[in-house]
Amino acid sequence: MLLKISWKNILDKKLNSFLCVLLMTLGIAIISLLLLLGKQLQDKFAKNISGIDMVVGAKGSPLQLILSSVYQIDNPTGNVYLNDVQEIAQNPLVKEMIPLSMGDNYQGYRILGTNKKYFEHFKTKIATGAMFKKDLDVVLGAQVASSTGLKIGDTFSSSHGLDAAGEVHGDNKYKVVGILEFNNSVIDNLVLTSLNSVWHIHEHKEEHSEADADTTHHDEPTTEPEAEAQEAKREITSALIKFRSPMGLMSMPRNINQNSKLQAALPSIEVNRLFELLGIGIDGLQILAAVIMLISGISVFVSLYNSLKERKYEMALMLSMGASRTRLFLMLLLEGVLLSLFGFMAGVALSRIGIILISNQLSKKFHFDVSQMALQTGEIYLFIGALTIGILAAALPSINIYRLNISRTLAEE
Repeated sequence: MLLKISWKNILDKKLNSFLCVLLMTLGIAIISLLLLLGKQLQDKFAKNISGIDMVVGAKGSPLQLILSSVYQIDNPTGNVYLNDVQEIAQNPLVKEMIPLSMGDNYQGYRILGTNKKYFEHFKTKIATGAMFKKDLDVVLGAQVASSTGLKIGDTFSSSHGLDAAGEVHGDNKYKVVGILEFNNSVIDNLVLTSLNSVWHIHEHKEEHSEADADTTHHDEPTTEPEAEAQEAKREITSALIKFRSPMGLMSMPRNINQNSKLQAALPSIEVNRLFELLGIGIDGLQILAAVIMLISGISVFVSLYNSLKERKYEMALMLSMGASRTRLFLMLLLEGVLLSLFGFMAGVALSRIGIILISNQLSKKFHFDVSQMALQTGEIYLFIGALTIGILAAALPSINIYRLNISRTLAEE
């Protein structure tokens, strides 16, 4: 009965009720969206750097090196000689070195040259097909296979650079030999192949260009010194380093940065720095959303206060007919609770729409998915907060029910 009366009272004040719900919806939606986005970004960033102690690459921005090598969402800082990185890998403090070579893409998805240690690092498994064995064999991440429609046995030409509009390497084609299981990590959005495959593609292009420039063609075989010199010039983009003990973290990065042409960056430090920068904006938005929710509570207060003034005669009449003051108080309180509930549900729904739109944009630009819709722990507290605001905003004006003079109110009317 109380619920029915409260619902009719809300419908009688459509404009005021809509304003209260709208303000609550906006506040809830902003905070909920930030909770969802922040949690998923932190989880994905943490999962992808897990187990990686250091990244080595060309001199430049350390954050750029981490983003390009670990998360595959930025341009590399340049190339380095494989021999230089192998010297670092021979240090007794280094447990494992995973080389990475990039520079091409297929439909915007990066082609990454690496070895089997990269697969072991992400604990991923082959869903169909097999691991690459020959040059130009590739294994597709689950998202790449789903988006491009490539299947086992298909061939394709890569585009130079990390932009889908780059020059196509039409002379050599990669062949799909395997597709990975969904891993919920950066590996889902990569085309993986061997280092030799990446070198083969680019060396073939260089040889082809030199042949066009020089009409004199030599069929003489490559000598052993020439082969060794060629091997020494092999380049990679970067390398992921794992240490045997914390001692490596304490000494090696500084030594590399000060005494070599390479750059060493620590993922944990750079990611924390990134989230600190993002946190300033997120905290500001959360404060704004909290202010909007408080304004919503004030709106509920004003709406019920004015409603009580307009309905004093009605309330006095109901009291004279036997209704208790507590019953009327609960009826008004229920209005505030209902408005808060509608605002919360609409806000959560709006936040899910927002996360879908953001995920689509991130997927298009960075192949980065944040579309998980699970209810966050913070949203439970948000629900409690919304109810508290609604109850307090309704209780303050509703308390006047206990001060209502029945005879005077009926006489005034």
